[in-house]
Amino acid sequence: MLRIKLASNPCCPILRCAGDGILSKYQATLLILNAKDISKAFGATSLFRDISFTVDEGDRIGLIGPNGSGKSTLLKILAGELEPDSGEVAARKLTRLSYVAQDSEFAEGDTVRTVIQSALQRAGVPETEWEARLRETLGRAGFADFETEAVTFSGGWRKRLAIIEALVQKPDVLLLDEPTNHLDLAGIEWLESILESAPFACVVISHDRYFLENVTTQMAELNRAYPDGLLRVSGNYSEFLEMKQEFLAAQSRRQDALENRVRIEKEWLRRGPKARTTKSKARIDRANELIGELTELGGRLQTRSAAIDFTATDRQTKRLVSLEDLDYSAGNKRLFDKLNFVITAGMRVGLVGPNGSGKTTLLRLLSGELQEDAGSLQRANMLKVVYFEQNRQMDETLTLRRALAPEGDSIIYQDRVIHVASWASRFLFTGEQLNQPVSRLSGGERARVLIAKLMLQPADLLLLDEPTNDLDIATLEILEESLLEYPGALVLVTHDRYMLDRISNVVLGLDGVGGAERFADYLQWESWLASRKPQKELAAKTAGKSVSAPSKKKLSYLEAREWSEIEQRIAEAEESLARKKAALEDPTVAIDSIRLQAALAQTEEASALVDSLYARWAELEAKQV
Repeated sequence: MLRIKLASNPCCPILRCAGDGILSKYQATLLILNAKDISKAFGATSLFRDISFTVDEGDRIGLIGPNGSGKSTLLKILAGELEPDSGEVAARKLTRLSYVAQDSEFAEGDTVRTVIQSALQRAGVPETEWEARLRETLGRAGFADFETEAVTFSGGWRKRLAIIEALVQKPDVLLLDEPTNHLDLAGIEWLESILESAPFACVVISHDRYFLENVTTQMAELNRAYPDGLLRVSGNYSEFLEMKQEFLAAQSRRQDALENRVRIEKEWLRRGPKARTTKSKARIDRANELIGELTELGGRLQTRSAAIDFTATDRQTKRLVSLEDLDYSAGNKRLFDKLNFVITAGMRVGLVGPNGSGKTTLLRLLSGELQEDAGSLQRANMLKVVYFEQNRQMDETLTLRRALAPEGDSIIYQDRVIHVASWASRFLFTGEQLNQPVSRLSGGERARVLIAKLMLQPADLLLLDEPTNDLDIATLEILEESLLEYPGALVLVTHDRYMLDRISNVVLGLDGVGGAERFADYLQWESWLASRKPQKELAAKTAGKSVSAPSKKKLSYLEAREWSEIEQRIAEAEESLARKKAALEDPTVAIDSIRLQAALAQTEEASALVDSLYARWAELEAKQV
C-alpha cells in the first residue's frame, strides 16, 4: 500500500511513503485495526491484491474508488463479515467494531425499541441502563415513537436506525458503507455532527463530496491506477484531490521518461546486438524489464469514464407542466396544500425537503402514476416523461447482455444501431461481463445499467429520484456534465448537495406539512429553514395560551442568511480579540512603542467589531420574538 502523509507542520508539507516496517511504541498504542497484505477475488475477477490498511485512534477515513473496485468487500473484511483469500486482519485486544451495511434491512416485527435493545444486549450494557440510553440516543436522532415497526420506515429513517443501532454499542471503530444513501439533507447534517465530534475512529465509504470534505481527516482511494492498488492521503477530500493530482503527474513524468528509454533500447535491439557477452545479455534483460515496466505503468494510468448522454425530443413548447392549487394527502398526512408551480423547457428543478415531505410523491404525480386529490396538474400535449425511480429493481436472473439489449444483440440510440458490446463498453463493462448475471454486479454497476436504459428514451421531462445512489465519484461527474448539457427540463431529488448546487437553477422546498416555497438556490433554502426554526420554537412555547401573540416580523432573505451566520461570526471575532489581547502581553511588543501603539489600535478595532456584532445579533433576535 502506498500511504502518503503530510508533515505536522502545515507550512512545510512533506510526502512520506509508509510501507511495511517496524511500528514505534507510540504508533503501536494508537493502532486499532491492521489489515496486512489482503487479497480478494470472486471467481476469475480479482478485486484487489496485497492491500494493507490500518486504522488508528481518532482516524476518520473516507474510502472511495471506482464502482467494482472492492470498497464494500474491503469494509466487510475489516468488519469480519468476510474472509480474505490471503493476508490477515488483526484488531487490538477488546476492540469493538460496529458495521453499517449499505442496505439497511430489519426483520418483520422488529420495532425501534427491540432493535436498539438487542444492540445494547450484544454490547453487554446492563439492562438497568437500557431505557435511559435508548431515550437519549433515539431522541437526539429524531425518533418519537419507539414502538413503530422498522420495516414501515422510509429508506432514510431505516438508515438512521441502523446507524443508531451501531452507535449505542459504543464502538472503537465504526464502519459505514454509503451511509448518506437515502438520508435526507437534515439527516446527513445530523450524521456529520456525530462523526465530527466522535470519540471513536471510523471508516466511511461515500460518494458525497461535501460529506467527505466536512468529515474526513484522511482519504483512501482503492484503484488499480496506483502501484499497490491504494492511495492514502492525510487531509479531507479537497486536499486528497491536490495530492492525487501531484502523484498522477509524477507517474505521468515517469511514463514519459520510460518511453524515451524504451525507444533507445528498442533501436539498440533492432541493430541486432550479439548476446554472447555478459554486458550485452545484461542490457537485453534490462531492456525487456523497461518494456515490461512501461506496459504495466501504461495499463494502470489508462483511465476510462462512462459515456452518459441524455437525449431530448424536438419539442418546441415552452410550458411543459402546470400545477394549480394542487392538493394531495397520503393517509392522514397532507403533503401538498394548494401547490402552484410551473415547469418550463430548460428548467432544472432541485426538489428538497425532509424525509416524508412528499418529494417522491410529487415525482409520481408528475409522471402520472398518482392522481391529485384536488386542483389541477396539466401536462403539455404528447409530453414525453422519463422517470428514474429511487427504489429501482432489476431482474437479477438476466444476463448483462439481456439487461442492456432485451430484444437482441443491438440497441438503437439517436437513430443509430449500436452493438450491445459497444454499448456496454460505453458504461465501462467488458465483453467478458456480458454473459454474467446481473446479480454479480456491484450496486454502482447496476446503477450504470439503469442509466444506460434511461438514455434510450428521449424525454421532454426527466424525473430523477436519487440518481447518485451507488455511483462512484468519477461517474457522478460525468452524469453532472450530461445533465448540464441536457436541453430538456428535469426535476432532481438528491441528497448530494454538491450535485444539487451544480445542477439546479431553481429549488422547490417542501416543508413536510403541505407548504412549498420556491428558491433561487440551495443556500437560500437553508437560510429559509434557519429563519423558521426560532419561529417554530416560539410557537411551541406559546401553544395553548388564550391570549394571541402579536404577529412576528419576517426576516428578509438577506437578514435570514445573516442570522444563520452571525453566531459563527461572533465566535470568530471573539477569538481574534483574544489573540490581539495576547499580543499586548508580549514583552517584545511592550518595549517597542510603535508596535505597542499598533497592537492597541488593533485590539480596540477587534473589540468594537465584537460589540457591533452583539448589537446586530440583538436586533435580529428582536425581529423574531
